Amino acid sequence: MGPPGVNSIQEVISVEEHLERILAAAGRLTEQEVPLLGARGRWLADPVLATMPVPPWTNSAMDGYAVRAEDLTGASAQSPVTLHVVADIPAGSRENPEIGPGEAARIMTGAPVPDSADTVVPQELTDGGTSEVKVDDSLERGRYVRYAGEDRQAGRPVATAGTRLTPESLAAIASAGVATVKTFARPRLAVISTGDELVEPGSALARGQIPDSNRLLISFLAGDEGAEVTTDHAGDRVGELEEVIDRHQPSVDVIVVTGGVSVGAFDPVKALFAGGDRVRFDRVAVQPGKPQAFGRLGEDGPLFFGLPGNPVSAWASFQMFVRPALRKLQGAASLHPVPVEAIAAEDWRTPVGRMQVIPVQLRDGEARVALPAAGGGSGSHLIASLAGADGYALVGAEVDAVRTGDRVMTVRLRDPEQFNHQQRSSP
Repeated sequence: MGPPGVNSIQEVISVEEHLERILAAAGRLTEQEVPLLGARGRWLADPVLATMPVPPWTNSAMDGYAVRAEDLTGASAQSPVTLHVVADIPAGSRENPEIGPGEAARIMTGAPVPDSADTVVPQELTDGGTSEVKVDDSLERGRYVRYAGEDRQAGRPVATAGTRLTPESLAAIASAGVATVKTFARPRLAVISTGDELVEPGSALARGQIPDSNRLLISFLAGDEGAEVTTDHAGDRVGELEEVIDRHQPSVDVIVVTGGVSVGAFDPVKALFAGGDRVRFDRVAVQPGKPQAFGRLGEDGPLFFGLPGNPVSAWASFQMFVRPALRKLQGAASLHPVPVEAIAAEDWRTPVGRMQVIPVQLRDGEARVALPAAGGGSGSHLIASLAGADGYALVGAEVDAVRTGDRVMTVRLRDPEQFNHQQRSSP
């Protein structure tokens, strides 16, 4: 295989420095023209412009009667106006009947309003007549009419480049007469967990063995960010990790390995890449997740992330380093969520000199409140406590402890609004 090796760096670097190196290496993937049905979750490469007005024609907002507003003058429940019904216009009709003085056409919601009418009377304000109709109220001109192009004129933007395609945005694009969109390719990603101690979840455990949760965790997180994911496992046998990486390297854009990046005697990732300078091993000023590895396997090969093996460390590392890279590969306009201020609901410990990324439970009311998901603070091994986390708090490296009532910055998990808007006083 001959992958590049490791440049052992002893000093601690900042989160910002490590992330800057990652993003500098992560270029955008190729652009693809994709039908709308296959575009959900992708990021737009080009803006989408309406090819026709939205709505495409002036239509009725109600089931009722298309009329001329001047014919309703003086109408009331005590003195209704009687109009002659000259046509029926169902939704989808191509008819454009002439509506003369004293006339009306029955019309359904969404049906085109005749050119000679200017107002729609809801059926509730009439006696529901079919040949003649009595109208109990006078309405201003244009009431209950949706005008062609009032939502979007032809040629105007419907969605901007760098935004992620949601069911709502795809429906809007479809309504504008567009059938395909240009997006960036989904990153192909391999998640490889390492260590002889890992076994499949649900297996009987021998002494020293633990269930492999990292593969599941990282693969699902990457899938949430649009990646097409495959998973694998490598034990500690000499050459096993190299064989697994060799198998995936030709067909993926990113490889994420969990475990084996620290200074232990049996750490396979560091052992494999020793002696070169393409994959860099650093100590990053973050807790959890201090040991990190990053590089590229070959000039045009996949990005390589080596994350700590402790599950909460791997989770926090994904949030801080892998997710921004996946978003950049796919052309996202926003790479980072905008943190929202919250009030700490209890005391917890923080490591001086390192940014803390702590899983928290968030509660929203007059103010957002944050509570550590695990009692007493954070622990890189407390994977079961992640089940109770719906976000994380970011505590600055200069803070030596968080006290009840302190203000901390937080990110809610799977909240796309935090990527799209400026900081809000409340979520």
